[in-house]
Amino acid sequence: MISTIAMPIKGLKKIGLTFQNNIHYQLQPDELVKDTLKRDEGELADNGALVIKTGEFTGRCPKDKFIVSDELTADTVHWGGFNQPIEEKYFHVIYGKIMHYLNGREDIWVRDCFACADPQYKLSIRVVNETPALNLFAYNMFMRPSEQELENFEPEWTILNAPGLKLNATECGIRQSNAAVVSFKHKTILIAGTGYTGEIKKGIFTILNYVLPQQEGVLSMHCSANMGENGDTALFFGLSGTGKTTLSADPERKLIGDDEHGWSDKNVFNFEGGCYAKCIGLSKEKEPEIFNAVREGALLENINFYEGTHTVNYDDASITENTRVSYPLSYISNAIEPSIGNQPKNIFFLTCDANGVLPPISRLNPAQAMYQFISGYTAKVAGTEAGITEPKSTFSACFGAPFIPLHPGKYAEMLGEKLKSTNVKVWLINTGWTGGSYGVGNRMKLSYTRAMISAALKGELDKVNFEADPVFGFEMPLSCPNVPVDILNPRNTWDNKTAYDERANALALEFVKNFEKYEAGVSEEILKAAPKAV
Repeated sequence: MISTIAMPIKGLKKIGLTFQNNIHYQLQPDELVKDTLKRDEGELADNGALVIKTGEFTGRCPKDKFIVSDELTADTVHWGGFNQPIEEKYFHVIYGKIMHYLNGREDIWVRDCFACADPQYKLSIRVVNETPALNLFAYNMFMRPSEQELENFEPEWTILNAPGLKLNATECGIRQSNAAVVSFKHKTILIAGTGYTGEIKKGIFTILNYVLPQQEGVLSMHCSANMGENGDTALFFGLSGTGKTTLSADPERKLIGDDEHGWSDKNVFNFEGGCYAKCIGLSKEKEPEIFNAVREGALLENINFYEGTHTVNYDDASITENTRVSYPLSYISNAIEPSIGNQPKNIFFLTCDANGVLPPISRLNPAQAMYQFISGYTAKVAGTEAGITEPKSTFSACFGAPFIPLHPGKYAEMLGEKLKSTNVKVWLINTGWTGGSYGVGNRMKLSYTRAMISAALKGELDKVNFEADPVFGFEMPLSCPNVPVDILNPRNTWDNKTAYDERANALALEFVKNFEKYEAGVSEEILKAAPKAV
């Protein structure tokens, strides 16, 4: 199908496009797939999905992401860590090089789209891509305007995406040949030297994390969300590998979104128009909704086929463990349209504790919730990175440190205000190990985790007694429907109780040590919710 929508020539010339090439505007997925195959930049899987390789980079590059330091950001961004400043003069240098590069391509692809499902906060975006596959990613992940909305479309933000351009690090004020640069003053995101699609979506997430809390009073969140038949909304926070996408894709509940949301005084709303799911180990039995969404129009990244076929081998991690698939939210059969939910009733913090010491489910008070929110804990297991022989703790503030430009205490303060003004319950869910740490114990069964979340959602845990964890202070239920009683207190699952106590205390000390860098920006109430390490 050929697009009949008029190209916004004036707007494209304004950003520097010279029209010396073929500019493909607002193409449909089938056209983008056809262009990708014609350019030999992808293959079709036998399920109809387009398969691409993202090249050198198969994940985000946090050390190569920069925010322009200027009169808007110098005193508002929480510099340090993932928030790296770059001078405005280098933004202009990189901008010029990207435009020169794009204008020299034979073809480029342009898409106008939106972020934020709530019309009050809708953000208009123009994405300029070097390849059709990256434009398909933008189609899948952002919200798609109607033809009527496109007639007078004025982008507030622009993304210039040139993965084939290798920058001169010295000339551009960066670390190496790739970079993602955000300018809040110029409302532009520059991406060069990397073909990883996630840089596009996380660039927009970063700006929403800056703008919404400060200007709109909306808590921006790295979480998935769903809603029950009775209108009860649940939020699922968690780092990669903790089950955020898997656990929110519940056939008994309506999916609001799988990754990025805003929480206003009225509702919870999705930032995106699609899902970007990890697909390593994906199977129809474990994750039927996601498995069935991998079809025509979906974009698979860095996967391989079974030899001699075009059947996807989801267990093949030879390119990367971070295999991904993007698809429109409508590909999930129980997705809500528009993707807006009511005020939340339950919040779940997901952690994959490879130490095996955190309870499989526990209830948090507001102070503990804010402390755990800022901590954003999970653990990597041995073998995931070179040199890791024991479980390695990972802390990512607000469960999304690479994308939060403000001090984590700002987001935690907003969360705390919402918790105190509503009846929302906060739960910590350990999807990691029980009966010992990684290599000794066993991974928590998904069926048990689902049963615990279901019990919390249905209010069944309101009827049981709880006991406090002596180190972390969380309240652990003494019973839970469809879950063995003996796994609810993690200490009971260890044969060597002394070994458990030592490991729990060691983890508590890691929490306290990690939190030191945030102490100056949080309240005394939050500080008192720290684990009691000795």
